[in-house]
Amino acid sequence: MTFPIPMNCELLDLRALVAVADGRSFMRAAQQLNLSQPALSRRIQKLEQAVGTVLVERTTRTVRLTAAGAQVVPLIRRMLQEIDGSLVGLMAQGERAAGRITLASIPSATVQFLPEVLQRFSLDYRNTRVRILDLSAGECAEAVRTGEAEFGLSLPVGPDSDLSYSPLYDDPYGLVCRKDDPLAEIADVGWADLVERRLVTVHRGSGNRTTLEAGLAAQGINLTWFYEVTRLTSALALVDAGLGPSVLPKLACAGPEAGNLVWRPLKDPVIFRSIGLLQRPGGQLSPACTRLVSLLSQAWAQAKA
Repeated sequence: MTFPIPMNCELLDLRALVAVADGRSFMRAAQQLNLSQPALSRRIQKLEQAVGTVLVERTTRTVRLTAAGAQVVPLIRRMLQEIDGSLVGLMAQGERAAGRITLASIPSATVQFLPEVLQRFSLDYRNTRVRILDLSAGECAEAVRTGEAEFGLSLPVGPDSDLSYSPLYDDPYGLVCRKDDPLAEIADVGWADLVERRLVTVHRGSGNRTTLEAGLAAQGINLTWFYEVTRLTSALALVDAGLGPSVLPKLACAGPEAGNLVWRPLKDPVIFRSIGLLQRPGGQLSPACTRLVSLLSQAWAQAKA
């Protein structure tokens, strides 16, 4: 006896049965499909009602397919493979024809790398629109976490975060000052040269400030943070106005806001921030997103070299 696949069932009902058959566990199948166990049970029951027979036997210790279940699962598996294969092909074609990508990025990464990368990306995906969310590091993480952005270019997340982080580039901190500042004339400026200066900084909640102060504390270096702002661009404006120098990442000084300023490396120790890729674990990127991430990785590698 054969069991035709009912037309009134949903794809998730079919995937639920295959997941239970593969894992021999409602708990593992529910985790795989991101469903609660009661919701998974309802999916199986709905499919059994549509087929007209019991497909899964469950006791307190074991889960196994009935004879009917063992007969219908291979049919469902083949059908899902054909559907998934067709959808992947259609998605790839559709992304090249039209679509949109949303990514979150800290402003310094946006200015330094995205323009050239997007030019190269448009050669393959001319009709794919790209929406860039210029956000702080914390806001980038939240945008990726909520799904507002498909991925992010930002600073590392904490160990308790549910996001994955892949480092791409080490961005060193250095002195930023006006060209007429005496510090600009020092060939090898050091941290000791800044000890007596009133410095401009970003607020304590900033990932940049946290990273910098952790590096300074490890070396026993104490600086005088006199003017505190929220954004890196505001820090550059205050430095440009002559209120004092600052210590900022190199990429933050690569945009037009720093046109009248100079950046000098600070050594012994070299303190840097890591910039990398933020993603949701298990999240599948579209072909267009995958291509954009690949181009970004190439750009960072070239910058390192």
